[in-house]
Amino acid sequence: MAPLLVLVHSPLVGPTTWRPVAERLTAAGHEVRVPSLLHVGSGGPPYWPRAVDAVQESLAGVPDDAPVALVAHSNAGLLVPAIRAGVAQPVAHSLFVDATLPATTGPSPALPPELLEMLRPMAVDGVLPRWTDWWPEEDVAAMLPDPELRRTIVEEQPALPLAYFEQRLPVPLERGDAPCSYLQFSTPYDGEAADARERGWKVGRLPGTHLQQVVDAGETVRWVVRMVGGG
Repeated sequence: MAPLLVLVHSPLVGPTTWRPVAERLTAAGHEVRVPSLLHVGSGGPPYWPRAVDAVQESLAGVPDDAPVALVAHSNAGLLVPAIRAGVAQPVAHSLFVDATLPATTGPSPALPPELLEMLRPMAVDGVLPRWTDWWPEEDVAAMLPDPELRRTIVEEQPALPLAYFEQRLPVPLERGDAPCSYLQFSTPYDGEAADARERGWKVGRLPGTHLQQVVDAGETVRWVVRMVGGG
């Protein structure tokens, strides 16, 4: 039985970054959920349990014995162990898509120290600008060439507190967990893809931008189905 696919967007953006892929998967007969993590920065820490709750809520009504596959993009990769531990359904596979990998021992920092230090001066009253405002406009336009879709994704983004990126996320991946694989889009994730290979995971490459699932949803769908084993 093909697993239900749970497409987890980065908390720095929004569910629209997975919607084109979700629509194509659904049209092809797959059962799909796209939980919204837009609220995870609301209130004080800890922040990561709100992401787990969002995934649990998206699976309401799904039988506890129905297998699911987690497909996590970018910073959502750090949430995979906690989500896997928190959902009632068995996780048959976890696919990390141009994603940050959780630590193998101990908690995972939400951001590398050097990036966190770069961001600190950007915070106003403890709140950071939206993710696309961290980068030059030409870089954002290259990732999101469709102006209308770019506008939707930019406007949807949350402004997260600096404290979100100061948190450490628990529940490291352990030996014996369900299979994992890695799908790389962009060259900044060369190191993560190499790390995934060292962990013995299957690694695929769809060259493109960090938001390639928006740019080429059709090819992304083919890779997701191929790597998760649901087709």
